[in-house]
Order: sequence, then structure tokens, then C-alpha cells
Amino acid sequence: MKLNTRINGKNFCLEINPNAMLVDVLRQAGFKSVKNGCSEGSCGACAVMIDGKPRNSCITLAGAAENSEILTVEGMGTPEKPHVLQQAFVDSGSTQCGFCNPGSLIAAKALLDSNANPTVDDIKDALDGNLCRCTGYVKRIDAVLHAAKASQTTKKSTRGKK
Repeated sequence: MKLNTRINGKNFCLEINPNAMLVDVLRQAGFKSVKNGCSEGSCGACAVMIDGKPRNSCITLAGAAENSEILTVEGMGTPEKPHVLQQAFVDSGSTQCGFCNPGSLIAAKALLDSNANPTVDDIKDALDGNLCRCTGYVKRIDAVLHAAKASQTTKKSTRGKK
């Protein structure tokens, strides 16, 4: 079966098995940031955004992404120009082993896309489905707070340059 979708802003037509999970299809297509940590939707390592909403790709049939817009961490930024969240995670020291970072970044981006000024409780709720066994969560919460503040500062400074 064919899957027609957009991944990180590019159109793809992928040949898939009707029972394939999205995590496997994305990894086969070269998107290695999407990790399969649990295969049951409880760790968040496989999170991607589908049409602007975070979803665990290990429990999402690939066919459900037909004609959808998928965002993986590879689509958020580059090593040369990282997304503000990616840079905040690095700066805060919350990237120890890196396995869970992509899912946490997707969850944080979904939060900031819908709430530019989140509280600590908002961030805890957003990151709730993402398990981290190395650095814990305090540094991640700090990173999201910092990214939110940095995004607001950037928006304010670009408004004045019209």
C-alpha cells in the first residue's frame, strides 16, 4: 500500500505494509530521531507531531498518517541553526544520553505552539508522557521555560523592526 504524506515539509510517497506502525516507517525512511522505546505508547520516545498534534508513533498505524503533515525533530532545526527548544535543552544540560530527547522536544514544541507562556505545571503536564532515565525532569522544565522566554523576546524584537 502507498502512504502519501508530508514529513518535515517534504512530500513522500512510501510503500508500506498495511499493518506497519508509523515509528517503523519513519525510521526506514531515514528519520532516526524517532525512537521505539516501548512499543506500547508509554515512554514518549517515538513522539512526532501529526497535523500539529503530538502522537506516539509506536501505537499509530502508518496508514493513519495518509495526507497528513508529520514533524519529527529533524524538521525542527539543524545543527547549524537549532530550534530554540533544541538549544535550550543543550544549554540546560538535559540531553545526557539523548534517547528520550526527540519525544520530549516534540511534546515541548506542541506545548509552546499552543501556549507561549506556560507555567511549570503546564510544562509538567506536557512532558508527562515522556520518560527520562538519565537527567530527570528539572532541567527539562527549566529548558522549556527558557525557550518560552527566548521565543517571546525574539517575537518582541522582530515586531519593532517593521
